[in-house]
Amino acid sequence: MKLIDQVHVRHFTSTGFVINNNSLLLHWHSKVQSWLPPGGHIEPNEDPVQALKREVLEESGLEVDIIQTQQQFPFKYPKQIPSPFTILIEDINDNKIGKHQHIDLIYFCMLTPGQGVSVELNPGWIWVTKEHLAKGLPLKNDKGDYDPPPEDVLILASHAFEAVNLIT
Repeated sequence: MKLIDQVHVRHFTSTGFVINNNSLLLHWHSKVQSWLPPGGHIEPNEDPVQALKREVLEESGLEVDIIQTQQQFPFKYPKQIPSPFTILIEDINDNKIGKHQHIDLIYFCMLTPGQGVSVELNPGWIWVTKEHLAKGLPLKNDKGDYDPPPEDVLILASHAFEAVNLIT
């Protein structure tokens, strides 16, 4: 066993690929310098789904429901929460805490009923169409430059669109 595996500082995070009307919610993350979906750190005493719903609401102003992508088991106890679609380990270099990793639980989401594209998003958030993402086209960031979303976002977005199509 390598010692390096034991010395990483790691934080648990949840990220939500929010789908609405064949579009995905993204923002330019100025610290990471990339187009990303909403998400953030799981706080003490939160489960990953609670953290994700809180982060999406705080960041974008939207309320979401999680799309169940994995099997639920037929028992009443203990309580089950939706499983993530996948889990990523991301290398982070933060000016305040230095190099660390995020263990990022990836969920697919839809807006809660009653919300639509007419809901005003918090500043910096945009809806990007499925077609735009499928072509990997760049988006205009806050500096006026054009950058495409990263490969992992494009691939996971494609799976999120498929998951939504299966339930709608």
